[in-house]
Amino acid sequence: MAQVPQRFFDALAVRTWCGLSLRALGRAREEIDAINVYPVADGDTGTNLYLTVESAVAAVEAVFAAHEVDEGPRDAGKAPLDAYDGPSLADAVGAMAHGALIGARGNSGTILAQLLRGMAQVLAARGDSARTEGPGLRLALRHAAASARQAVAHPVEGTVLTVASAAADAADGAEGDCAEVARAAYEGARAALAATPDQLPVLERAGVVDAGGHGLVTVLAALVETFTGRSPGPVAAPHARVEHAAREEHPADEDENGPAFEVIYLLEAEDAAVARLRQRLDALGDSLVVVGGDGLWNVHVHVDDAGAAVEAGVEAGRPYRIRITHFGHGDAHTTGTERPPRERTQRAVVAVVPGEGLAALYAEAGATTLLARPGEPPASGELVQAVRRAHAREVVLLPNDAELRHTAAAAAEQARTEGVRVALIPTRSAVQGIAALAVHEPERRFDEDVVAMTSAAGATRHAEVTVAERQSWTTAGICQAGDVLGLIDGDVAVIGADVSQVAATVLDRMLSAGGELVTLVLGDEAPPAVAAQLEARVREAYLAVDTVVYRGGRQGALLLVGVE
Repeated sequence: MAQVPQRFFDALAVRTWCGLSLRALGRAREEIDAINVYPVADGDTGTNLYLTVESAVAAVEAVFAAHEVDEGPRDAGKAPLDAYDGPSLADAVGAMAHGALIGARGNSGTILAQLLRGMAQVLAARGDSARTEGPGLRLALRHAAASARQAVAHPVEGTVLTVASAAADAADGAEGDCAEVARAAYEGARAALAATPDQLPVLERAGVVDAGGHGLVTVLAALVETFTGRSPGPVAAPHARVEHAAREEHPADEDENGPAFEVIYLLEAEDAAVARLRQRLDALGDSLVVVGGDGLWNVHVHVDDAGAAVEAGVEAGRPYRIRITHFGHGDAHTTGTERPPRERTQRAVVAVVPGEGLAALYAEAGATTLLARPGEPPASGELVQAVRRAHAREVVLLPNDAELRHTAAAAAEQARTEGVRVALIPTRSAVQGIAALAVHEPERRFDEDVVAMTSAAGATRHAEVTVAERQSWTTAGICQAGDVLGLIDGDVAVIGADVSQVAATVLDRMLSAGGELVTLVLGDEAPPAVAAQLEARVREAYLAVDTVVYRGGRQGALLLVGVE
């Protein structure tokens, strides 16, 4: 279906642009991943850009849902402005920028978030104006390019920053409406993208254009479609080799001793503290990008000492949604000439886990983990990347969340097309995953191992204790924001005011059906005494039942409970 073009940049245009960008990045994601060689050849730039825009889309849709606007085709030349009762332009671009900021992934996703924030700062500053024309869009693109460049500690030409600057330069020379400005920005960016191999030797050696720049051109193509109703055509430069093999044959970096970890976190901090943080992180590693403002920042850096990078954030303010990724062999700053290709292991377990503590526990047991932040479920592309990191011929996949079953199934199917034998065990909680991992034996036949793990997970009832975020109808009645909820096997069973009392009630109900082992996983925000209280309760009332306690970290729920 043809896209109904927008005549000017208003809230509906923002919504349209975000949606078109997400769909375009979804189509181009694998292509962009394949040419990702700088700054790290980890093959995830397309996925990171997609996830960043996905977060922006969710934020914009939430603003529109709050206004309950029924969007439909409109004739901008005939419909009076005062007939529109939706969010303002400032509301829409603010939501877009905030969503991208909190959901930014990777180096390129973080820079894209700052580009969108730079645009939003100009567009939202236009007072009560419900829309902007071509000149306003030109200013927004110029400020976006400048603010993104300022956010990068050591800007490098031949990257997404170069492409953004070229887009702004081309837009500066455009006259006319938003469609003309967007088209000029796209053409300028596309020309700059084609020239990136001449500016960055690593791209020239690999025979590819810059992956982040490719993603930005894709987003600008969606902007053209927003105002014209038609996509301007293919994005990739004609001579770009879009092959995974390019990354393998032409290593990405001469420095084989480069940083081993990517660290990303959101940070609540004052401007002065962030200025000091930039200096400290710049001394610790490279690829430093700090974006945001108004008290909320997204920090991205590559370091050898991930703990020091997080500690620097703690000194500056309150870091949260911390993501630490260890670059695998051949992924980061490695020449690939010193080491032979790593042999695949026979079997591996890949698990999605909700907190840093559980991630460490699973990793100690030999699993490859993917950390799922509260409210940020992983996409199928991230699961596929985790399967690739496991580097095994056979993989057992533990989604540990009922809502991830279809996502995990899609990832498993993709991994199978790459020659990996994958078995998906539909675990609905991390405690079921712990039970499955406890009986995992790599020396067994694959089918037998999967059956044993599936049986152990299925025999484990699961529960969680959490806090209600809003008033809602539940299977146990109406809850209010701030109530403590006890969920058993996914359904609300208990509503109360005290964490310890709700947890004890949940545990009693679960053990009323029998059990031999209770697993308790405490979140960071759980009361310190609750684990000891529950252990004592089990000792006194259930003599034949053992209890094990783990620290889950920032896992969302106050407490996870498993009964086997």
